[in-house]
Formats: sequence, structure tokens, C-alpha cells
Amino acid sequence: MERQAQIRKGADLGRVLAEARRAQGLTQVEMAHQVGLTRVYLNALESGRSTPLLDHYLRALRRIGAEVTVTYPVPDGDDEHHGQT
Repeated sequence: MERQAQIRKGADLGRVLAEARRAQGLTQVEMAHQVGLTRVYLNALESGRSTPLLDHYLRALRRIGAEVTVTYPVPDGDDEHHGQT
């Protein structure tokens, strides 16, 4: 099963990152270790702290009619629908 989420701003990306991590049953510590980040930095990303550059990219893409969507796997039986479009 897959879930999709539309990304309109950097905070959306952080929210989806956290949802996808939890759907895989990973803690922040485990995920941070797997991707070579500190847990504190991963927490900042998941909390929606964004850079102006990312927000500018997303705004420019929306302006030209583009949509940014993240698709991530969720285990069967996961009945949460947060972020689903």
C-alpha cells in the first residue's frame, strides 16, 4: 500500500518525512543513523524547519502549475490517512 502527500512548503515535507518514518516503524535515532544525520537534525527536519531556498523552489513550481507529491510505502493494515491526497 502507498500513501501520497502534496508538498506545498518545506513544513509539509517535514511532516511527510515523519509520517513515512513512523509508517516504517523507525525511531528518529534509527532513521538518523541510516541516513547519516544526527537525531537532533532529523528532528529539526521533521518539525518543519525549512530553508528559504526550498520554500522558493516550491513557490516557483506552484506558480508554473507544477505539483510536488511524495509517495511512500505504508504497511498493509495501517489505517491512518494523514497526508493522503
